[in-house]
Amino acid sequence: MKDKVRMGVIGLGIMGESYVRVYGSYHHSEVTAICDSNDDRLQQIGDKYGLNTRYTRVDDLVANPNVDAVCVATPDFVHYEPVKKALLAGKHVIVEKPLTISIDEADDLVRLQKATSLKLQVGYNHRWLSGYHAGFVSIDRGDIGKPLMAYARKNDTIYVATDYIKWAGSSTPCYFLNSHDIDLVRWFFHSEPVEARAWGVKEVLVKRGIDTYDAIQSQVRFSSGAIAMFESAWIYPNTFPAIVDSFVEVVGTRGHLHFDRKRESVEMSTPEAFTYPKNFLNCEVFGKSRGAFPACLEDFVEAILNNREPHVTVRDGRQVTATLAAIHESLRTGNTETVRPAPAGPKA
Repeated sequence: MKDKVRMGVIGLGIMGESYVRVYGSYHHSEVTAICDSNDDRLQQIGDKYGLNTRYTRVDDLVANPNVDAVCVATPDFVHYEPVKKALLAGKHVIVEKPLTISIDEADDLVRLQKATSLKLQVGYNHRWLSGYHAGFVSIDRGDIGKPLMAYARKNDTIYVATDYIKWAGSSTPCYFLNSHDIDLVRWFFHSEPVEARAWGVKEVLVKRGIDTYDAIQSQVRFSSGAIAMFESAWIYPNTFPAIVDSFVEVVGTRGHLHFDRKRESVEMSTPEAFTYPKNFLNCEVFGKSRGAFPACLEDFVEAILNNREPHVTVRDGRQVTATLAAIHESLRTGNTETVRPAPAGPKA
C-alpha cells in the first residue's frame, strides 16, 4: 500500500498557500504540482516552497500522472470546474468550502463522485475543532436532549471584505462565513434543512464600490422541527480585537451548549492594539501547522490511503449548498424558500 499521497494545489491565495504548507510537511503527503492563473503568484509560491512543477491551466495539472489528489482552493464561486475536471481525470479532491454556490453544480458533482467512487471532501474544518467535536459527541449521547434551536454568527471585520479577499463583490458574507455554521448545525441536529427565510442589508460596502451584502440573517427550519438562526456580516470596525466574532448556541429539551471562539484562550495587549490572536484552527507550533485546519487536510489523505469515506462527504457539502441556495433565493424573492432535497440514492 502507498504511504504517501501526491497532491496538486489549484489556487494559491491565502488558503491555497496554507494547503501547500500543510501538505508539504505532512509525512503521508507531498506537493508535486501547483496551479494559479496569476503567473507572478505562481512563481512566488513555487520559489518559496521549492516546487518546480507549475501550471497556469487546471487542465494541465489534472493531467499530470504524478498527482494523485487535488486541492481546489479557488474563490468560492469558481469551485465547480476545477473539481469536475479533477474527478474526470481520476483524481481525488478536497475543495475549500462551500462545495459550490450553485445547487445544480453541487448535484452534478454528487453524481460524478458516485460514478467515479473517488474521494471528495469539502473543507468544513470546524468539525475537527475539539470543542465542536465534543459538542457533537455530547448531543449524540443525549446529554442535552433533543436539539430544538440553534443560533450561529460569524461576523468579520471590514478588513476581510475590503483587503483580505479581493473578490467579496462576487460573494456574500453568508457564502463566505455561514457555510461553516450551516454544516455544524446540520451535523449537530442529525437533521436536514427543509426551508429558509432570509433578510439582508446593503449600505456600507456598496459605498466603497463592493456590491455585496453587509449583513445577512436567515432562519432555517429542519426536518426534525428544530429551527436555527444564522447571522453573518463583514463590516465590524477594524478596531474589533478579533478578525472574526464567532459564536454558536444549541438548545435542547434538557440543556444547552455554547461555543464562543472570539478569544480562543489568548488575550494580547501591546502599545499598538488589544487583540485575541487566533490559534485553534491553524497555529504554527515548533515549525509545524497544528489545529483543526491541518487535521482536516491530513484526514483527507488518510481517507485515501485507508480507502474509507471522508468525514465530510460530497453529500454533506451538497446539503450546505442547498441551504445557501434557499437563503439567497429568499433574499431575492422576499419569501420563505424550500431547500431542494438531495437526489434519491444512498447517502455518501
